[in-house]
Amino acid sequence: MKEQTYRLKNQDSFELNHIFDCGQCFRWNKQPNGGYTGVFRQNVLNVQRQGNEIIFQGMVTGDIKTVVTDYFDLKRDYSKIKEQLSKIDENMNQSVKYGEGIRILNQDLWETILSFIISANNNIPRIKGIIERLAQKYGEEIKWRDKTYYTFPMPEQLKNVTVEDFRSLGAGFRDIRLYETTHMILDKKVDLKNLQKETDTLKMREKLLTLSGVGPKVADCILLFSSLKRLDVFPIDVWVRRVMNELYIKNPDEKKVKKKEIEKIARKKFGNLEGLAQQYLFYWKREA
Repeated sequence: MKEQTYRLKNQDSFELNHIFDCGQCFRWNKQPNGGYTGVFRQNVLNVQRQGNEIIFQGMVTGDIKTVVTDYFDLKRDYSKIKEQLSKIDENMNQSVKYGEGIRILNQDLWETILSFIISANNNIPRIKGIIERLAQKYGEEIKWRDKTYYTFPMPEQLKNVTVEDFRSLGAGFRDIRLYETTHMILDKKVDLKNLQKETDTLKMREKLLTLSGVGPKVADCILLFSSLKRLDVFPIDVWVRRVMNELYIKNPDEKKVKKKEIEKIARKKFGNLEGLAQQYLFYWKREA
């Protein structure tokens, strides 16, 4: 691990607040200069924009260009995707314009699983706090520029953590879920390496749903936001239900809108890009 810098010029579809504030990640924090600093895998990285240049700088394991290209999904043509989605209808056109700088990160699968179990019935400040305390207590230290950061702990680092220990972090009712899922992974009841090799989205989803604390919405978030990177899922939370009802279903009682009805419309309208469509719609509705 060493301090490295990588500069990226004229990169389309890369706005920092769109990427880091769209609900997909919890360990990136905005800095006074407008940049963001985050911890992922064994890396601490600061990202900031200066004119037409994006500057990545931090303590990185491996080659920083390779790490950044993978994590920020830089090989995917988001301009082409946005062009396709914008043609669907005016609603999608407006949402794509609003969140034009969104990119879906390739986050560590294990970290994404635990993070979205923690996210259930929770708000972002609390989620971030629980995750940070978990990392500080059980992760590894990385020192960079007179500050100490902590990696997200791997399953082996949590093998002796009790339900009470998870509770002490502020996890609430999720404590038993975190404990059970950690031991399911350690016992290979769900093998993350095999899951990473799977190509069928439904089979991936079925396996994730066997994990404690993973329901349909959490499973879809893991599929979309982790290195599994399945764009053919449509996570549904209160914001997505609201925007889909307002734009397409128009039921006077939003609470009566069924998940299957939303999924059917999403699949029909957005096809295998429904995961990205969800992110544009979610960000547009929540922020605008």
